[in-house]
Amino acid sequence: MADEVVLLDYILSTFGIRVRIALAEKGIEYEYKEQDLVNNKSALLLEMNPIYKKIPVLIHNGKPICESLIIVEYIDEVWKDKAPLLPTDPYERAQARFWAKFVDEKVHTIARRMWLGKEGEHEAEKKELIENLKHMADFLGDKPYFGGEKFGFVDIALIPFYKWFYMYEKIGNFKLDCPKIIEWAERCLKNVESVSKFLSDENDVYDLIKMHRKKIGVD
Repeated sequence: MADEVVLLDYILSTFGIRVRIALAEKGIEYEYKEQDLVNNKSALLLEMNPIYKKIPVLIHNGKPICESLIIVEYIDEVWKDKAPLLPTDPYERAQARFWAKFVDEKVHTIARRMWLGKEGEHEAEKKELIENLKHMADFLGDKPYFGGEKFGFVDIALIPFYKWFYMYEKIGNFKLDCPKIIEWAERCLKNVESVSKFLSDENDVYDLIKMHRKKIGVD
């Protein structure tokens, strides 16, 4: 019996893009169900993720898996026969999990505080964001990808945010001075088909966030 795989997602979600890239890297066929997160969350989303009521949710043979990094690990464990995403060495796996969590806590969270604030309010966040991307650049070192020679877990964690850099700079009125990360991201776009297929358009991201900022009264 073939696996039934459904993804509840939103097209511009960085977290959903992680899952789409992982599924593509593994060659897994799935049904994509776009979710209206603002006006009408679907009954299926509320049933499958009753705690957080958020996307992405992967439904595998009727069973839901939530939270993007957990989903990517699940995909890697269940479909082991193609394109491993996490290292086999326990120490390297631990390091990959550390840096993926770093993306969520020290890149996404810091950037979100910045773009949700009023102009001039979050100078400290801008500096911290650049500093944290430089930490990631140090971890990358001279490797083509965070996992070494092959695109993997940490790359999947960070790459969806690349197309948000333009919005960060425009709204924050600053320059993300992290050339090694830009070079890495462009390498991913050029060499990894799933990345070029699923990454958002930076103008669409900017328009979405500008609209959200107006709605909450900070723009």
